[in-house]
Amino acid sequence: MNKSHKIKTIVKSPSGNRRSASANLGGTILDQINADKRIEVEAQKAKVSIDELMQYPSYCQQKPSLKEHLLSGEKSGIIAEHKRKSPSKGIINGDVNLAEVVKGYEKAGASAVSVLTDSKYFGGNLDDLKEATNLLSIPVLRKDFIIDEYQIHEAKAYGASIILLIAASLSKEEVDRFALLTHKLGMEVLFEVHNQKELEKVSSHVDVIGVNNRNLKTFEVDINQSIQLAELIPTNFIKISESGISNPSTVIKLKEYGFQGFLMGENFMKKKNPGLACKNFIAELK
Repeated sequence: MNKSHKIKTIVKSPSGNRRSASANLGGTILDQINADKRIEVEAQKAKVSIDELMQYPSYCQQKPSLKEHLLSGEKSGIIAEHKRKSPSKGIINGDVNLAEVVKGYEKAGASAVSVLTDSKYFGGNLDDLKEATNLLSIPVLRKDFIIDEYQIHEAKAYGASIILLIAASLSKEEVDRFALLTHKLGMEVLFEVHNQKELEKVSSHVDVIGVNNRNLKTFEVDINQSIQLAELIPTNFIKISESGISNPSTVIKLKEYGFQGFLMGENFMKKKNPGLACKNFIAELK
């Protein structure tokens, strides 16, 4: 295989105005999201304690494994996402019914479903996660900015199979501690990186490594980010590529570099019927 091959897919970053607005707040967009998230989590802790979360029915239930679904090769490897909006795109689709979307994804042959639970920036919530996990037999990822152990208990209480840990938001010690707690609670960890330095924060307790083709500090997207990091990811980890994937040929090419999962949201959600869009996409992979 020619490892110098490049997939010529680059998505332009959001407007300079959006980034400068973030800078005026004292940092990048990610910095502001994390600052808001800390306030949000403290408020949530005051409403519902961890002891109360442990009483939720889903807290004691075992959920399906993303690792097993991706390793089996029986499904597409597509992790289809429910996402109403984003900081870079604004409203993507605010009208679709969550149940129809996630059931449509499962019927289409998705290996798993990702559900955004951040409200301010992505228009999601924990009730979305609860509804999805109650409806589906495939794994469900809680997609959020995890910066506190409390959120991991929340994910378990609302039925998630797997949580997202973002390297850019966490220290190496936090990644290890959060991943260990996640395993103790019977869930799996998707560890998201964007560059080699972030990859150095990986913990032995991580299950899946995702390369985010979107730089969370600038929101610029380049599919070649996955290709560049592919050989640096230890072979004992499952690799998935995230963001900016819109063409079946891109998925086919990324498989040549060892990627077994592909997280896609906007490409499906911008369509009137996301489930059907997912079905048509997967059909082109066969």
